[in-house]
Amino acid sequence: MTDISMIPRQNLERNALILSGLAAVFWGTNFEATRIVLSEATPWTAAALRFGLAALAALCWLAMTSGLDFTVLRRNALAFAMLGLIGIAGFNAALFLGMKSSSPVTAALIMGTTPLTTHLLEAAMRRHRVGGRVLAGMGISLIGLALTVGAFRGTHLAAGDLMIAGGSLAWALYTIGCRRWVVKAAPIDTAVWTMIFGALALMVIAFEQEEPFRVLAGASPVFWLASLHMALIGTVLAYVFWQTGIAERGAAATSVLFNLVPVSALVVATGFGRMPDWSQALGVAVAIFGVWLSSRAEPQGDRSWGNRIRPACPGR
Repeated sequence: MTDISMIPRQNLERNALILSGLAAVFWGTNFEATRIVLSEATPWTAAALRFGLAALAALCWLAMTSGLDFTVLRRNALAFAMLGLIGIAGFNAALFLGMKSSSPVTAALIMGTTPLTTHLLEAAMRRHRVGGRVLAGMGISLIGLALTVGAFRGTHLAAGDLMIAGGSLAWALYTIGCRRWVVKAAPIDTAVWTMIFGALALMVIAFEQEEPFRVLAGASPVFWLASLHMALIGTVLAYVFWQTGIAERGAAATSVLFNLVPVSALVVATGFGRMPDWSQALGVAVAIFGVWLSSRAEPQGDRSWGNRIRPACPGR
């Protein structure tokens, strides 16, 4: 076995860059996969299946690597349950319900502003002054979003777009809650246990509102392939890769790569035959620039800006 201490630091950082970039790309593919799944399944069933599979895989991965620490669970059971309801069940309910009328590219772009929403919300909670660069970046991102959805041509946000924006807010609350409510727990423990609680909540609602067994019994191989992709690659593997990037390169440097999410969604949508027009492509570029501008901002006296905006995301 190769001793990691013998690997040059430059190679470790390069590998971490590649892995965290892949994580962002994987998250971007989830939006098209969601569209495919929703063509055959109802929203609650699709969301419950994704996170039921992801929670099981993540739990097995945790058990095989660092082991299951039930002391962490007992100490944070209430926090994990609340965060699972908000950040996993709430976020994904908004995503799957919203994607019934939103497009994958628009949804990815809305979710791409979540780090900025998180920062603004936390600044309001702590009564911190928000820097001009952050506000400028948010404004530019919103202009890019408006271009993408066609707002300057008279098109209005669809109901699904607004629902996904609500999901972005839920994820921002989840991110803040992980820092404020969780005590003495590693990020992977928090991710796995909140994923489990969120998956259980989604399953209960799915069985209450829909008929999951009937839906799944008639599902096609394409449906199952897309669901497995979202659960295993677009959730568990993406999270592991992203955390590898943070560990080796730091949160601030890694968070900039989150800009690849809407780019990935745009490329995948194009691959499926839905070519964007010039205003959509321009809108994505403008929005990404806005997020990049804000992610480079570092308010004076607070060197943890990159740590605050990083999307530590089992749920995307």
